Amino acid sequence: MAGSPTPKPKPGKAQAPGAANPALAALADFSAPLSWPLAIAYSGGADSTALLLAACAWRPGQVSAIHVHHGLQAAADSFAAHCSAVCAGLGVPLHTARVDARHQSGQSPEDAARNARYSALADGARALGVQSVLLGQHADDQVETLLLALSRGAGLAGLSAMPATFERAGVLFARPLLEVPAASLRAWLLAQGHTFVEDPSNSDERYTRNLIRARLLPALQEAFPAFRSTFARSAVHAAQAQSLLEEVAAQDLALIGQPPAIAALQAMSRPRQANVLRHWLRMAHGATPSTAQLEQLLEQIAACTTRGHHIHLKVATGHVQRVHGHLQWDGPI
Repeated sequence: MAGSPTPKPKPGKAQAPGAANPALAALADFSAPLSWPLAIAYSGGADSTALLLAACAWRPGQVSAIHVHHGLQAAADSFAAHCSAVCAGLGVPLHTARVDARHQSGQSPEDAARNARYSALADGARALGVQSVLLGQHADDQVETLLLALSRGAGLAGLSAMPATFERAGVLFARPLLEVPAASLRAWLLAQGHTFVEDPSNSDERYTRNLIRARLLPALQEAFPAFRSTFARSAVHAAQAQSLLEEVAAQDLALIGQPPAIAALQAMSRPRQANVLRHWLRMAHGATPSTAQLEQLLEQIAACTTRGHHIHLKVATGHVQRVHGHLQWDGPI
């Protein structure tokens, strides 16, 4: 059964000889409380392999693994077989989950695969009786996420990139490797003679993330050698600022009420109106307005000075309309 967070012990004897595992050092320094025993999201790739070995060294006998079989490519069966062999050699229980990660019309392949993967990992954690799952995303992944957010004109929430921890379906997910460069994980594995799989889709530059990895990261390395740590610091600053905006929005929502009173909104500055409206739509209705939709709504609120002023705007998948002196969001029928 899953235990409660406990003080970190000294690394166990499972640590391989030779150069220190950078994943083990990151896990030892990870500040977020983890509930042991736990599971590793294990793809068989370099990052998750280093993390699996680090967890086994840190807490021998308290580690399980979850492999998500996406079935999207011919090599998927060989990935699963490799993970099974490695876990058998380490004495680590392995849960393999097969998912249908095909994307729907209008959905990106990356989003479809990610949603299927996290649902499968949460199910696997429950099947194994653990409360925490460690993910192998590293510093390069964090930079790629930040660059993708910048390319899309994201706000602070997007510029915060990937959080070190988050909860989904009652499971705590943690990313202890966000400050570790991918090259150091791979170099340690090769030096120690550990095997890992190479996903052929990672070299397909039709995917924007792969294009960033292949072309932008080497250029950034040449121009700004410390970019991984400085970009990560910027993401942390953005996350802190976003947290403050969420706190202010919650306080403002309590003032304007639910549904929001238009007169109370008009007493606020325009940026504060935008902040609280985003918060209301997301928290109360799970709706995320586009920048253009939110600007239209703010214009209508400013113009709403007569009793007969009509508001009916498309926002996310539904509509915001005026009902007497308040705003109301109606979802799709």
